[in-house]
Amino acid sequence: MKKIFSVIILLIFITTLKASQPFISQTTTQQTVNQILKNTTASVDMVNRGVNLTASLWTATDGNQEDFIQLCVENFCKNAEEKELLFNRLCDNFETILGHNNRVSIELKRPIHVEGYNVMPIDEMFAAYDGLAHLVNDMFDNKIAFVITLNFPHYTLKEKTECASKWTDLEWGYARLGDMFTSRVPADKLKEINTATAAAENYISNYNIHMGKIWSDQNQKFWSPDTKLITHWGLRDELKAAYADSQNGLEKQTIIYNIMKRIIDQSIPKEVINSDEYIWYPSTNQIFIENIEIIGTPEDDVRYQYLLDNFKAIKASDNYYADNTTYLSRVFNEDLEISQRDVERLFTAYLSSPQVKEVAGLISKRLGRKLQPFDIWYNGFKNRSAISQDYLDSLTTQKYPTKEAFTRDLPNILKKLGFTEEKAQFLCQHISVDASVGAGHAWESRMKSDNAMLRTRIGSNGMDYKGYNIGVHEFGHNVEQTFSLHNVPNYLLAGVPNTAFTEAVAFAFQQRDLELLGVGTSDDISRYYNLLDNFWSCYEIMGVSLLDIRVWQWMYSNPKADATQLKNAVLSMSKDIWNEYYAPIFKVKDQTILAVYSHMIESPLYLSAYPIGYLIGFQLENYFRGKNLGTEVERIFSQGKLIPQYWLQKAIGENLTVSPFVKETSTAVEKVIVYEKEQALLKKQTKKNKK
Repeated sequence: MKKIFSVIILLIFITTLKASQPFISQTTTQQTVNQILKNTTASVDMVNRGVNLTASLWTATDGNQEDFIQLCVENFCKNAEEKELLFNRLCDNFETILGHNNRVSIELKRPIHVEGYNVMPIDEMFAAYDGLAHLVNDMFDNKIAFVITLNFPHYTLKEKTECASKWTDLEWGYARLGDMFTSRVPADKLKEINTATAAAENYISNYNIHMGKIWSDQNQKFWSPDTKLITHWGLRDELKAAYADSQNGLEKQTIIYNIMKRIIDQSIPKEVINSDEYIWYPSTNQIFIENIEIIGTPEDDVRYQYLLDNFKAIKASDNYYADNTTYLSRVFNEDLEISQRDVERLFTAYLSSPQVKEVAGLISKRLGRKLQPFDIWYNGFKNRSAISQDYLDSLTTQKYPTKEAFTRDLPNILKKLGFTEEKAQFLCQHISVDASVGAGHAWESRMKSDNAMLRTRIGSNGMDYKGYNIGVHEFGHNVEQTFSLHNVPNYLLAGVPNTAFTEAVAFAFQQRDLELLGVGTSDDISRYYNLLDNFWSCYEIMGVSLLDIRVWQWMYSNPKADATQLKNAVLSMSKDIWNEYYAPIFKVKDQTILAVYSHMIESPLYLSAYPIGYLIGFQLENYFRGKNLGTEVERIFSQGKLIPQYWLQKAIGENLTVSPFVKETSTAVEKVIVYEKEQALLKKQTKKNKK
């Protein structure tokens, strides 16, 4: 029996070895190269690159050796003119395919993304449908993908970096076309990924806490019956808003912090999730109905099961990539096009900078108390911190009672930001607004004849300040999406280097939200306050991002773990990161709050884009100073999808770094301390004069 088992193992090994070997022989590959070189003006290197890549992706189902030779010889472009004609035709056809399928996805997801629908179980099924799930396989099956890999081969990040300044816009388009077909992930695997992410998105979009049913330990109620906050965004933003409440703010923040911790460790009773039936005391975790205590049922690690489902679906596709065989490497090397090592180096340098302690000391002084863990969301540097939430809500609900009112005002918002009347009208003609079920998002258009979608929360009483603030942020995304689709040199360059760059322009819009309402200022001291606000926000989100990375590293090291084991690991890692970078500042250990972000559940490994966006945003803001924002945003975001460092060099003449950000933060702390001392003396003198 042992001998038979050994033979079986040997056969499996031999079969696996054969399967891993290229179907197209080296002899066939060289023969193909030799034949092509007789009929093309392309270089030997280009022919070799295209033929070898195509051979590596060819399988027995695609045809025999002769079929391979025939396809390559017949379809390799004979000269530069023929190659450019082929490229332009491919641009047109892919805009048709990607653009229309994008619109199909928008419409099918509408019931779960947009207010006004009675959501049915079938809606989630349609939301998971992806018309492009079979695209890659279809393109290989009908040989279109092979024509592309043959004439427009893939370049590594290292090669793109070396060639960046040498390539023309057309050559950059060729390189981006070469990024399209570098693997052959089966359609069923892509469908599994889409199903898992759609389910996670739906889970988060409907995870609301009815704050009117939340009571403090002293049996106090601080929120109106209709206050409903989504996790984590709504809870976090309510906690931030509470800094303006001098009477009950600290108590509110403590309650919200306890809610967050219950969500993270999954001790939250599932009875209070998206329900206003029960009274809940988050600190003790007791729930009541009609003054009768009910034994609640913990959520049972549902949150972590969705995260695990995403991981398993994504990991199942790893073997179909020749390079970057983990999702971590694909996200950083292919999507962000900044290595994971470089990203972590940026983050840890920032988190360890002495400026963190300087800013923390200023915050503590301004609060008049020791810092609490939830002060990672300190909101006091924003101009809005001194303005009551009720007042801001009254402004926005009156100004924007409906989505139509908000839509009508978008051109005015753009003109206030420096865009011309012509550009404002052009942009707004290509952007549509919806009332969002979730916190809000911006959905790009993939073809010039379609519109980008702006989604934010608009209640029955109008758009409150939170909805407006998010709406302005998402509007920034839409502006970038429109310029980077309509203004780029060719369709394959549409977009930005990675999501961090679109976050940067969204932040630039968002931090001007009060100015747009007519209650903010734009002087130097306001700039310093904005800098400190961004510095502290970056400090918070970098820790969250490091946790996101470590969680995925852990899942890859423990692929058979269940949801409970994953939860325990997340709790442990969040404490570790907190203890290293936050406990020395907050003087309290073992906090898990870094694990509260919903992105971890519904948007795998997306979080790193935010702090990178802050860094890019700072560098862009410095560049924008003294310039017309509208003019510069159009110029910069019309460059197209170049690699990050080259994009920044062309945009503002700098590379991505934390040094200027942390250096100017020290200046900002000094300026704000002096300014606030002067204001305190002035206030004291004014009071004395009145007497």
